[in-house]
Amino acid sequence: MVAIAATGFLGRRIPAVDLAEWSVAGRRFGAVTMWFLQAGETFTTFGFLGLAGLAFTGGVAVTYVIVYAPLACIVWYFVGPRLWRLGRRHGYLTQADFYEQRYGSKTLGTLVAVSSVIFMLPYLQLQITGLGLIVGLVTHDSSSGTWAKIVGTVLTAAFVLWSGIRGTATTSYLKDALMLAAVAIVAVGVSLHVGGIGHVFHDIARLHPAMLTLHAGPNDQVWWITSMLASLIGSAFFTLPGLWPALLSARSATSLRRNWILLPLYQIAIVLPITIGFVAILTLPRSASANGALLTLTRQSVPAWLLGLIAVAGAATAMVPASAMVLAMSSNVARNVIRVGSPRAQVFANHGVVLLILALALVLDLTRPNSLANLLLITFSGLVQFAPGLVAGLPERPLLGKAAVLGGTVVGEAFVVWATFWNIGLAHVNAGIPALGINIAVAILIEAAGPGTTDT
Repeated sequence: MVAIAATGFLGRRIPAVDLAEWSVAGRRFGAVTMWFLQAGETFTTFGFLGLAGLAFTGGVAVTYVIVYAPLACIVWYFVGPRLWRLGRRHGYLTQADFYEQRYGSKTLGTLVAVSSVIFMLPYLQLQITGLGLIVGLVTHDSSSGTWAKIVGTVLTAAFVLWSGIRGTATTSYLKDALMLAAVAIVAVGVSLHVGGIGHVFHDIARLHPAMLTLHAGPNDQVWWITSMLASLIGSAFFTLPGLWPALLSARSATSLRRNWILLPLYQIAIVLPITIGFVAILTLPRSASANGALLTLTRQSVPAWLLGLIAVAGAATAMVPASAMVLAMSSNVARNVIRVGSPRAQVFANHGVVLLILALALVLDLTRPNSLANLLLITFSGLVQFAPGLVAGLPERPLLGKAAVLGGTVVGEAFVVWATFWNIGLAHVNAGIPALGINIAVAILIEAAGPGTTDT
């Protein structure tokens, strides 16, 4: 973990004199750096632990994860360059900058910034939780997992404050190399331990055929389709704040498009932890921890020193994505909520928000680890409500006025919260999809009632 942080410290070239250098590296990243920044979003602790766990409990329901990212790349290929050119022309540094400038509304920019932090905080906490779980499982000691959360959070804060997005990019090189090696070793080692991958799926078809179909239950066809659609729309239209720093830091639109042509190939790698989840169906009791399935099987299949190396790779899948998330969240707050004046003051305000967000996520994880369980379900559902405003803002003259986008977004977010926390019974439908329909309908009605003015 110290080595991961040290790699992040080495990413810094010059002290960041303004937010543009700290958060988007002066818009100078080339194709290789962009590749690792964008591909790194594939493997978080969810990709490392959660995919195997979902395969263990839901079988082929987990395949929705394989589908949405390649489809999102098709949309990125066409939408991304337009956003990049707008960002360069108008000096965007954050996700909220787009909405604020395109619709001439600071209120809308503030709403997007605040909402992005609220809905991303559970995902950030998930990285900290996963880090503790990884270390606790390999050491058989829950207290070491607690210390891992604390140390990992402190080290992540340190290299983010020191190096900004350059630190995230540098650690992404190390993280992806470790991660690809780890999942390949684990998939091969675990599969050989039980007789090979072909043998695994032959036995699944014979003993647990329901795991190879989308059967009735919490992960049925409706859940699969709506979860895939919510994830696809959320990713394709850049509703996650963590997607914006990589987009805005590119040197050219050409380097972005080259990456988006090749990026779907990276999804092949996530088949490996999914395969391990199917192995767990055959070898672990159904009462076993789903999130611990991958490391439990790994511990049975590889030597202890190799298990340690795999745990380091797992730690990287927590620390590096956490750094990208907190960088995007803090930039939104410093630039579009606090709105301090001078460039240096923006950097200092940003640093303060980094510490605040990471501390909040850590404290919530240590004191109330389940308090955000429901909110975690609405991360994508809530963020996907930004999609209509982004699509409408792509033309030279936005298709909607600020009142329509603001009203639709607020109503959509409110429906997501209501549907999730009051459990209104959507029959396994992801709440983000009906909320998005309501969002669009409200925006159209407001626009029809009295078109808003737009200053572009």
